[in-house]
Amino acid sequence: MPTLGQPSLVRRLVILAAGWSLAVLVVCALVLALLFQQAALRRFDQGLSELIDNLTAGTTIAEKGQVVAPALTDLRALRAFSGKYWQIAEPGEGGKLRVLVRSRSLWDSELKSPPDIVGRLDAKPGQPVSYDTFGPLNEPLRAMATQAKLPGRAAPVVFMAAEDRSPVDRDVRGFVTATAIAFALLAVGMIAAVVIQVRVGLNPLFALRREVASVRRGKAERVQRAYPSELSPLADELNALMAHNQEVVERQRTHVGNLAHALKTPLSVMLTEARQTGGPLASVVESQAEAMRMQVDHHLRRARAAARTQGPGERTSVADVLDELSRTLERIFLDKGVEIDWDADEDLFFLGERQDLLELAGNAMENAGKWCKGRVRVRAVAASGERLHLTIEDDGEGLTPQERETVVRRGARLDESAPGSGLGLSIVDELARAYGGSLKLGEARLGGLLVELDLPRAEA
Repeated sequence: MPTLGQPSLVRRLVILAAGWSLAVLVVCALVLALLFQQAALRRFDQGLSELIDNLTAGTTIAEKGQVVAPALTDLRALRAFSGKYWQIAEPGEGGKLRVLVRSRSLWDSELKSPPDIVGRLDAKPGQPVSYDTFGPLNEPLRAMATQAKLPGRAAPVVFMAAEDRSPVDRDVRGFVTATAIAFALLAVGMIAAVVIQVRVGLNPLFALRREVASVRRGKAERVQRAYPSELSPLADELNALMAHNQEVVERQRTHVGNLAHALKTPLSVMLTEARQTGGPLASVVESQAEAMRMQVDHHLRRARAAARTQGPGERTSVADVLDELSRTLERIFLDKGVEIDWDADEDLFFLGERQDLLELAGNAMENAGKWCKGRVRVRAVAASGERLHLTIEDDGEGLTPQERETVVRRGARLDESAPGSGLGLSIVDELARAYGGSLKLGEARLGGLLVELDLPRAEA
């Protein structure tokens, strides 16, 4: 899984889609709320317009020029501070309105109007002007005013009506709340759908990654699944690349084998002739030829190991190899009575070739059998999903820290009387490092030498 600081295609797609979806939802929610508010105010203004029309149609002028309002039957306009008000006024000095007649609901108050109301009415004669204001009890009002001329009166008259807009505001807030909840749920659903869509859409890519990992771990030889047209060329290229790498590895192995054959035969001839001839020159030739052969073995072994690790991963059962080595070494050290106690899970696999694991474990176990008093214990466990630990310990005399550093050098021998070339643990160290692992030497609980190998693990 990608970490927070690591770029992620899934995270990028989800963030882009979710961000765009949320932006669209927020804009839609705001537009809907605004449209609902405007529709509610239009309905509200329609009621105020009807009230002004009734006032305009029923208002008359008395003989003395007084304005007489009609007898309206709306009970709310007759109850003091009920929230529904009307008044008839005329423009005064300084652009202010002088109240002529008012509804009983206003009692001794008057409707507040904007300072520029007279100018706005003059600019739109006969057309209503809407505005927001506050009532006698400081309640929010929606008001409407229109200017008209009445028969028998030269000065224009302004008809005004207002109503408490709190119910409309409550309806708008309720609609906004319900819309916000609905859109929030929709946003959660859309984000979940985006995540599912991205995961499902990219599933072939994840499957390709798993299949390539299986090839690397030795579970498969090539990418075999059928992929969508966008990924099929990539799968074909991966197969071609793996085939090319395998061809290169096989070519390297062939070259290594040819080189080994070409060098070992002349060296063997030189050693044989030197031993048969004798003399100081023959001794020098023999020692130098032996050193050359050791160098050739060393570098050829490293080349083979490097070639193997470059190809597709192979799986080797650790338990099978340990069982085979234990049986073989117990027969070799039969006269010494060596008992080899080994333990490894059946589903534990080494990510590499069988021959290399035989050489790694075999050299370490042979060294333990050579120097033990009679007991050798071998344990192989999974250290993680990609690593395994192999430990070999014996009940011999063991080694000092300085001696442990010496024995991993090529050709180093602490006891010249013992058989062997001194390459055992050196080979183990070189092969382990070639596989990206390590060799550590320590003191065993049995009293002798402890050999710890960290090696790559293949999944079961």
